[in-house]
Amino acid sequence: MSITMTNTNKRFTIKAFDQTGDRPLELSRPGNMKSHPWSYMELPFDPEYELYNNRMTPASLNNITPDEQYWAVRTDVILRNTGEFPVEISGKDAFKFSNYIFTRDINKIKSGRCSYQFACYHDGGMITDGVMLHFLDKLWMAQADGDLFNWYLAHAKDFDVKISDPNVWVSQIQGPKSLDLLDAAIDGSLPKPFNYFDFCNVLIDGEEVIISRTGFSNELGWEIYLQPENNFKKIGDKIWEVGKQFNLKLTGTPVFRARRIEAGLLSAGRDFNKFTTPFDVGLNKFVNMQKGNFIGKQSLERTTKNYRVMGLRVKDGIAGLGSKIIHNKQCIGEVTSSSWSPYQECGVAIVRLNNNFTDINSPVEVYDYKNEKLNAYICDLPMYDQKGEIVRGINRNVPQCPNPWNGK
Repeated sequence: MSITMTNTNKRFTIKAFDQTGDRPLELSRPGNMKSHPWSYMELPFDPEYELYNNRMTPASLNNITPDEQYWAVRTDVILRNTGEFPVEISGKDAFKFSNYIFTRDINKIKSGRCSYQFACYHDGGMITDGVMLHFLDKLWMAQADGDLFNWYLAHAKDFDVKISDPNVWVSQIQGPKSLDLLDAAIDGSLPKPFNYFDFCNVLIDGEEVIISRTGFSNELGWEIYLQPENNFKKIGDKIWEVGKQFNLKLTGTPVFRARRIEAGLLSAGRDFNKFTTPFDVGLNKFVNMQKGNFIGKQSLERTTKNYRVMGLRVKDGIAGLGSKIIHNKQCIGEVTSSSWSPYQECGVAIVRLNNNFTDINSPVEVYDYKNEKLNAYICDLPMYDQKGEIVRGINRNVPQCPNPWNGK
């Protein structure tokens, strides 16, 4: 697991090694460190892994720098193997149960569509989020890092429902050339329409797979769901071979960091956690207070609706995670996600404010990981593409060069 330690230059990571000798070492708990079936693609590039849902996902690869990853997803196409964990909810009460667990009205989502979902604790604090796939008779919740599986089991006793792990793995293909790659990789043609947050079945080299028009980059893209019956290598090799003509790049976690910050996409465990409600982080529209009872509803009815998440642009550096934000000598919040934007040529961050502070473009001070002071400005989210036209394929204008922030 890759961890940055406070006030040090040390971090810990998972590495892959070849087995040698007559007595190969075995992990005492291999189920807690599962590798993606497409990890064979990463092994030539000295990967460092971190744990996400007890699944290993690449934190770094030596074939590409973080800045190159950023530009690849902005201008070409990338492939990233994720640690997302799809859980299947089936049975007579699958939809009724899911309506009790999640804050949105599940019944309003049509079959063949995805939806953004999150679950709350009884006090309104957030557990984790993810993308839900709505089938005719079941649901898949492809969750971000967190323990929803045991939460389901703990609340399923009064429902005719089955909670199971379908052993599905998710990879993301993202960038302006992603749909062109998909069209070239599948047998036949894509179903029409194939809109943002749709999902469908396609054949890739004779293998039937599920794909969805989703991702975590806010760029044009799709995700593929690999099931146990699939020939993983056959599918992976076909996508990789076809991808060469589109300049496909294999990437790790950093590929999305700056881009999703610029887009205001929140990361579970960082930008929200068990101490924040959906209202604290601006997710009000994903809470349906008019539907029937759901876990956390009574607490959310009583809580403040103040919005406390904003963006931050930093001059000449990157704000440290957890850095305090100082305005007029007062601490007004902290940095929850941070990175460098090669496009804006400045540090970018998502910040959580103590109060309903919405003074856009206010000058503030933050600190980097060396505890050195940096000048920064509060800004709105998303930082550009406010209408979300890039991810929907409406705006196909690919940036050809940086668009530097003017410093205020």
